[in-house]
Amino acid sequence: MEQVIKIEGGHLLNGEVRISGSKNATVALIPAAILAKGPVTIVGVPNISDVESLSTLLNELNVSVIHKSKDHIIIDPTNMENKPLDHRAVTKLRASYYFMGALLGKYGEVKMKMPGGCYLGPRPIDLHLKGFEALGAQIEYVEGSYLIKADKLVGAKIFLDVSSVGATINIMMAAVYAEGRTTIENAAKEPEIIDVATLLNKMGAQVRGAGTNVITIDGVEDLGGCFHEIIPDRIEAGTFIVMAAAAAEKMKISNIIPQHLESLLSKLQEMGVKMDVDVDCVTVEKSDKLKAVDIKTLPYPGFATDLQQPLTALLTQTTGDSTVKETIYPERFKHCTELQRMGADIEVGQGLSVIHGPTKLYGDSVTATDLRCGASLVIAGLIADGVTEIHDVNHIDRGYDDLDGKLKQLGAVIWREEIE
Repeated sequence: MEQVIKIEGGHLLNGEVRISGSKNATVALIPAAILAKGPVTIVGVPNISDVESLSTLLNELNVSVIHKSKDHIIIDPTNMENKPLDHRAVTKLRASYYFMGALLGKYGEVKMKMPGGCYLGPRPIDLHLKGFEALGAQIEYVEGSYLIKADKLVGAKIFLDVSSVGATINIMMAAVYAEGRTTIENAAKEPEIIDVATLLNKMGAQVRGAGTNVITIDGVEDLGGCFHEIIPDRIEAGTFIVMAAAAAEKMKISNIIPQHLESLLSKLQEMGVKMDVDVDCVTVEKSDKLKAVDIKTLPYPGFATDLQQPLTALLTQTTGDSTVKETIYPERFKHCTELQRMGADIEVGQGLSVIHGPTKLYGDSVTATDLRCGASLVIAGLIADGVTEIHDVNHIDRGYDDLDGKLKQLGAVIWREEIE
């Protein structure tokens, strides 16, 4: 039996949606919490399957995870043991690699399987490993597992060839207990990195410069428990803002940080979307003719690669030709094939797609090949004629907290079915 999501298109969305805590911050904050010697309370945790996978891995390490309420967890590493991480959950979840930095930082040794996740083209972890080596670790790859060991970790100057979010966070976590000062140059600047640094500093770490391209970490001997609230999910916020532009009469997206969404909001303004941006919310109203725009994905604060797929669904409705240039994951165009099944007129080249609009979309059977492709198909389903049936919805559940529930409250006709 397989579960599918079905959407009947053509129903206008109305009302307010509240954005959950950031998935990309959560999957790093949970591993970071094990660096503490006492309990860490995290609030605003999204209800997504990635969190379940991380909880499974924490249990493997004998860390207790208490779910106090829907979005409130307590992670207690008091009785933690450093065990090899070869559980199936590692291969389901790319962010499990954050346990590398956390365990190396805390114990000077880690053994774990190669992490998995959505396939978006090559996503090597060599930058993470180079960072660990610079801090004094030796790395072996034995029978499908990494063995990373250090007699002691010593601060170093590390230059990242690519400003990778994962490598920046992983090196930060490995360095908090290292002797002396670590400097990460060409560090990524994403808001999620600031959130992880904030948590580490509340625990007693000395991390400065998060959000800029140079981060310094002065090693400390001890980290304690703390309380932390996760930032709102800028990608979920962006997804709902695009949905509103595509399919809403009047819709308010609340619990957001507009500054994190500037690249998207300015593009939507250029397209002619009617929006009112407030301190922590955006209200979108139905706009007539939308204009085609060109997008180029870039590291933050540039246009987020995670939002180009949802936006492509909206671009099928604009007048003219839109171009999407993907500089982060040049292979990230599987959603285009699925949108073509629904009637979209899209040409895909190397690291590039051209969307000819406007075209009418028709409900069809499509597959969520990855998380944000799933979001793109949901948006397409909302505006298509007839019923859209989305397969492989586990990808959507990995990163969106109760997507169908939130849409139902806004007036979408969306449901799940088990099919043979």
